[in-house]
Amino acid sequence: MPTRLSRLFVRTLRDDPSDAEVTSHRLLVRAGYIRRQAPGIFAWLPLGLKVRRKIEAIVHDEMAGIGAQEVLFPALLPREPYEVTGRWTEYGDGIFRLKDRKDADYLLAPTHEEVFTLLVKDLYSSYKDLPLSIYQIQDKYRDEARPRAGLLRGREFSMKDAYSFDYTDAGLDISYQAQRDAYERIFDRLGLEYVIVKADAGAMGGSRSEEFLHPTPVGEDTFVRTDGGYAANVEAYTTTVPSALPLDGLPDAVVFDSPHTPTIQTLVDLVNARHPHPDRDWTAADTLKNVVLALTQLDGTRELVVVGLPGDRDVDLKRAEVVFAPATVEPATEGDLAKNKALVKGYIGPWSPQGPVLGTDSDGAAPTTGIRYLLDPRVVDGTQWITGANVAEKHVLGLVAGRDFIADGVAEISDVRTGDPAPDGSGPIETARGMEIGHVFQLGRKYAEALGLKVLDENGKLVTVTMGSYGIGVTRVMAAIAESNNDGRGLIWPRNVAPFDVHVVAATKEPAVYEAAESVVSALEVDGADVLFDDRLKVSPGVKFGDAELIGVPIIVIVGKAIADGNVELWDRRTGVRETVPVTGVVEAYRALS
Repeated sequence: MPTRLSRLFVRTLRDDPSDAEVTSHRLLVRAGYIRRQAPGIFAWLPLGLKVRRKIEAIVHDEMAGIGAQEVLFPALLPREPYEVTGRWTEYGDGIFRLKDRKDADYLLAPTHEEVFTLLVKDLYSSYKDLPLSIYQIQDKYRDEARPRAGLLRGREFSMKDAYSFDYTDAGLDISYQAQRDAYERIFDRLGLEYVIVKADAGAMGGSRSEEFLHPTPVGEDTFVRTDGGYAANVEAYTTTVPSALPLDGLPDAVVFDSPHTPTIQTLVDLVNARHPHPDRDWTAADTLKNVVLALTQLDGTRELVVVGLPGDRDVDLKRAEVVFAPATVEPATEGDLAKNKALVKGYIGPWSPQGPVLGTDSDGAAPTTGIRYLLDPRVVDGTQWITGANVAEKHVLGLVAGRDFIADGVAEISDVRTGDPAPDGSGPIETARGMEIGHVFQLGRKYAEALGLKVLDENGKLVTVTMGSYGIGVTRVMAAIAESNNDGRGLIWPRNVAPFDVHVVAATKEPAVYEAAESVVSALEVDGADVLFDDRLKVSPGVKFGDAELIGVPIIVIVGKAIADGNVELWDRRTGVRETVPVTGVVEAYRALS
């Protein structure tokens, strides 16, 4: 039986929802696929569920193809397993915690590594049981501070998460590659462009980590790539470290007055005017910017750290969060600076283990700070810098790294730019925006060790199982498809995930038109098509056409006045081509477009 639009539980909207920031959010709500319940939380309507189930069917098919077996865990889970692995605390405010009537702690699962591990521990004890790959498609929950962009960043979302279990590293490599290959097939079948990039494992832990990113201007991730094949998430990009320079023969550093230089540009303008370079103009790249960051640890303690980086670079807070994880990172506040007299705002210079370079307190001694001083990898020994003197209204020219100051370590927190060299030598990188749609990890033995998942090997010796974790954001994938398959007037679904194969529109109110439309619907159904039939009697043709564009079924058959001549119109939304075909040949014409 066809789905009749007169009976379908759907209401399309003329206007965009007020909170919609991206096209997919706007169109999925207006076309009646989802409906907002609260910030970042949506109800799924019949059209949305049809598309979602088709995406899930492709995932199920490819998982079955590599021998992965489906399980299903609850979304509500006890605290204890997450306490053992430390993630009950590590997640901070990012998860939903609750108590039952007996005051026991639970959480709405943000991810399921712990319980997958414990299930296998409960059932398997021998290497003969392995390798094993199991997966689920289940809702996850994150307490996003600012849920936005509809399904792209919500508080509730559906994920396919798979886990592999092996007792050797070689076995993990095989399992990992099988999942990675399956992901490529899944995204190819979904018609989604993707780039596989090296990624940081973050709170998941483990070694090898790769993201599948869908290039899109609305993506929240920045990634880099080269024509030579290098690709990485910006958080995983590593700076090419220049060679150290000789220290011998370099002139002494010179302190100079620098009033009213609150920015790098004002500092550069001053030194060009008063201390010109003999060969060229000074630039921001000659300056050493010293940024004060505040790190908030999981226990709530707050620590300041100073990072020196070239003045033409800015701090990338996402990269900083990777370096200082699991602490949260933010720029230091005025209050933070006021608590340490050695931090002379606007004139902060390098720190050495003994205290700030050049700065002195009222007694003429270098004040101690207890603050770590770290450097960008580009600041190697022998490089010379214009930087703060740790004294109000004074800077220093020609301060030499490795001679005049020594840092406590290195911090990769500066922004990454088009033209920077790839770490593998494959050439200059270009940067682009992308949306994460899948992620594969080699977790290794982190969770198995913490939770005691061991099996007996061939020699009867207990060995810790090694694991892989593989995730696809099912609802995010749906939004990504919608984001890249529309023409502004409505959605244009790829055929294999469209809610229907063909949308038949009865375009006038004449009984003969409806009779002919019913006949067309029957013929298409006999041919195996899943048909949406707009049979609404009291709706104008203009509204019907507008709804057809909005809903996004890729092929539309319009039965209108031309039926008097034995013709209907076939509209391919993917190409925009509309052609008149005999009603007797509509099935063949539809097949040709399918």
